[in-house]
Amino acid sequence: MVDPLQITADEVNCLIYAYFKDSGFQHSAFVLRAESHLEHSPHFRKHVPRGELVELLSKALLFSEVEAHWKGDNMTLSCRNPFNILERHVCSASPQLAPPPPPLVPASTVDRVSNGGALPQSKPSSSENALKRKASGTPTLDEPPKEKRAKTSSPVEIDVESRPGPSVEPLSGNPQPPSASSDGADGITELPASKPANVPLPEHNDKESEDAPVQLLKAHKTEVFVCAWNPVNNSMLASGSRDSVVHLWNLPGPDPNGDIHTEIEPPTRCAYPPKDDQADLTSLDWSPDGSLLAIGCYDSVLRVCDKNGNVYFMHTQHDGPIFAARFSPAGRWLATASLDGSACIWDVQGKRLHRQYVAHQKCCLDVDWLSESEFATSGSDGLIQIMHVDNPKPLKSLSGHRSEVNQLRANPSRTRIASCSDDKTARVWNIEDIVHSRPHDDQVVLLSGHKLQVSNLAWSPYTASGHHELLVTTSFDQTARLWDSVTGQCLRVFHDHKSHVYNLAFSPDGRHFATAGGDGWMYVYEVESKQKKWSYCTGKRGIFELSWQKAGNLNRIAMALENRAVGVADLTRIPELQ
Repeated sequence: MVDPLQITADEVNCLIYAYFKDSGFQHSAFVLRAESHLEHSPHFRKHVPRGELVELLSKALLFSEVEAHWKGDNMTLSCRNPFNILERHVCSASPQLAPPPPPLVPASTVDRVSNGGALPQSKPSSSENALKRKASGTPTLDEPPKEKRAKTSSPVEIDVESRPGPSVEPLSGNPQPPSASSDGADGITELPASKPANVPLPEHNDKESEDAPVQLLKAHKTEVFVCAWNPVNNSMLASGSRDSVVHLWNLPGPDPNGDIHTEIEPPTRCAYPPKDDQADLTSLDWSPDGSLLAIGCYDSVLRVCDKNGNVYFMHTQHDGPIFAARFSPAGRWLATASLDGSACIWDVQGKRLHRQYVAHQKCCLDVDWLSESEFATSGSDGLIQIMHVDNPKPLKSLSGHRSEVNQLRANPSRTRIASCSDDKTARVWNIEDIVHSRPHDDQVVLLSGHKLQVSNLAWSPYTASGHHELLVTTSFDQTARLWDSVTGQCLRVFHDHKSHVYNLAFSPDGRHFATAGGDGWMYVYEVESKQKKWSYCTGKRGIFELSWQKAGNLNRIAMALENRAVGVADLTRIPELQ
């Protein structure tokens, strides 16, 4: 006799814990682990493949589909309605036959588990685990699952591939701007995609683009999460991966004949042993003079190295993962934001902690500078705190978001800040009274229209005289949106991505911006025409972060890739972007 199937709450909690970790919900994972006492579970140390929870749910849906469509001795084959985790399935009518009665057995549903764990509202495929903040990449279906943390003791190898040639997906001709349509859900007028909403977008080509002017730098042994160009030394690029390793690359520009240097010397390898198995790098930020690099990591340790890769100083003040580390405009201070709910200000020259601020109740997700002495933090409590380096209490609290505030950025003039949240909105706040001692103005511009969490935003670095500042947001709903930050009008919705949009970057001159996502595609758009100008695909693996450099005869984008490489796209070789 076959033993009956057994599913324990302990096993379910371990699956949800692994899902939280893979999706980047680190504080949710911490709470579930603490309240469920998972460290005492016999299953806690077992390896759970990435995407296992979603994979099991997918199999449950397949079983429910068979169960609902089995009619006596055969299958109902005419149903075209999809199965969904959270909705009762109703079969579609057959073109030849009368509509079948509703199935007796509803589609498989999953209740919310104890300790606050919740499953996503829609069913992503097993190869599309969402990244909230930098988290483990997603496996492909044709390879076995790999360990979550790779060893860092392997020898470093480098393989540089130069891919000269024309652009991958240029736009030809002079496309006519699409007509405006109304978004009935939120009343925002938007421009639709190039195809009607009820027509599926064409399938992406999973084959890596072979004619793109892109160099692939291969030295990392795990997924590359972050990258940043040095603001002074235009040939220096920093990249960081899931095993806490930072590489410093020397990438000279084209020679006088315009040829790219395909022979790139091995990078300087900065390997910092993590404090525990949480080694994912989350943030890289160069000091304004390009002499120091601040490194944020999940192991809670702040590391600062010099441009030669030598450790400048390290500190373990934080009790949780560091999500952001940013230098002040003049480089005197360094600010960090952590899962422990605090923000820290560090005296860079003195190599010491200046002050730790209890900024948020649970988790401090981001920090940005408003001046050399004022800074802002955002948290999982939905608040934005305006702080001064010499004041332990907030100068002002900005409330309005109904969920986690994932990111905030000050505009170039430091008169307003924009924030984006899990509540599917972005907001623009006036801070002139704090930073510039101008009249008080609490008017907030609400940017609503995204269907899922808004994960990233970026201000245009340049605004023409007489025009309003522009802002771009990206979301897990697979879209990017261009906004008028003064009126709150959505100027264009971009629907090209087929998976979550992870990151975006403006060109330093403000003429273009680029988005990157879990589908492995990067798209470059022209701001003035609001049209896609070029795209590049890495294959099935995602692109986690972009860093845009434009200086002298250099115009290139660095890409942090899930396939363990760093991509560098030379945009001077793309006619559509000239």
